[in-house]
Amino acid sequence: MNIDKRILANFHIALEAVIANKVRSILTALGIIFGVAAVIAMLAIGNGAQEEILEQIKLVGVNNIVISPVVKQKEEKLSEGEGDGQKSKFSPGLTMRDVAAIKEAIPSVQTISPEIILETYIIKNGIRRSTKLVGVEPSYFKITNFELQAGKMFNEDHLLRGAPVCVIGKSIKSRFFPTQDPIGKTIKCGNNWLTIIGVLKERIISEHSMSNLGIRDYNMDVYTPLQTVLIRYRNRDLITQSMIQQANQSSFGIGNSESEEGTSSETVNYHQLDRLTVQVDETELLNATADVLSRMLQRRHFDVVDFEVEIPELLLKQQQRTNDIFNYVLGAIAGISLLVGGIGIMNIMLASVLERIKEIGLRLALGAKKTDIVNQFLFESIMISISGGIIGVILGVSLAYTVSQVAEIPTIVSFASIILSFGVAATVGLIFGIAPARRAAKQDPISSLRYE
Repeated sequence: MNIDKRILANFHIALEAVIANKVRSILTALGIIFGVAAVIAMLAIGNGAQEEILEQIKLVGVNNIVISPVVKQKEEKLSEGEGDGQKSKFSPGLTMRDVAAIKEAIPSVQTISPEIILETYIIKNGIRRSTKLVGVEPSYFKITNFELQAGKMFNEDHLLRGAPVCVIGKSIKSRFFPTQDPIGKTIKCGNNWLTIIGVLKERIISEHSMSNLGIRDYNMDVYTPLQTVLIRYRNRDLITQSMIQQANQSSFGIGNSESEEGTSSETVNYHQLDRLTVQVDETELLNATADVLSRMLQRRHFDVVDFEVEIPELLLKQQQRTNDIFNYVLGAIAGISLLVGGIGIMNIMLASVLERIKEIGLRLALGAKKTDIVNQFLFESIMISISGGIIGVILGVSLAYTVSQVAEIPTIVSFASIILSFGVAATVGLIFGIAPARRAAKQDPISSLRYE
């Protein structure tokens, strides 16, 4: 009998032994099944979290620092004589002058994008819908990774002239121009008519990303040049007659009865800008630049801290590190499950050797070689581990899908994770099957045939 036929014959004997003891084989493979399933589900959850974090980084941009205004709340002292003569410090808020100062003073700043966000409405064909009008500069779209679906972005000329043009989100196009090409058409936004010159690609944003990053649904926004908002809509940096009257009323104590009901205690946004995004050259400079920006703005605002500085990318990377630690823990648990499964295979196979001593002795007496006995028991352990691996793969994929549907956690099952877990399962069966196989091959034929 040649080598190939010997190996095939040993394989058939091992297969018959596994099939003859189905229940024992399944129980032996339980550790492998749960270990493989845990590896696949763990990697699927980790890949899903990684993909979500990468998408969130794309939403906020790379190497960005976000400066947001903080509107001070009114505060009154109730005790008599307390705080007399104290006056609150004046701050101009975030303005375009801050933008110019940052560009001039901080060399690590690559791009800076101011934003003004106004709550307004759109009117088209008798339909009125609330929306946000966002005044930005052309650099905004590059910083935030926006892409056009049709048309073009507005340019520096539009910005300088305060041209009545706009770029709309995908949901605006679907709602007001479902069957038409909106490019070149006008739409009434607030009290002004704007000409549509571009449509943005849809950005799918999860509710978790919105709450985690403090972002909005960009698909319902209308984007227009910053100067267009300042000239045609509102410029909070300008002092108006109503502001003077309101200041005089506050100075002379007019409207105290209203303040008791909380009417006059409502905050007024005095900031010219609603958001300021600063892009830095290198990630290593983010913390240092954010610190310099904070000190600089505090000095320019006369020591009034009416702004907050955030670094979304670093926050997301910290979250990513937390997820990595979580994945390592899950990986260790899955590895222990595979190790326990391998030990279980070895113990059952050792017990199987004791049960089948007469069978081993009979095969040796009939001319079987020790390598045949080794191959037989190795094939059994490998078949058990591979069968457990296949069941574990099915269970792991099903578990990942269930987690995604029930817990609403994004999961991505990769082909590499399936190959990895399946390969580890087969390797475990091979390694932990060696000792029982060698023990079976060392049996003395005569002693084995007399064994009771």
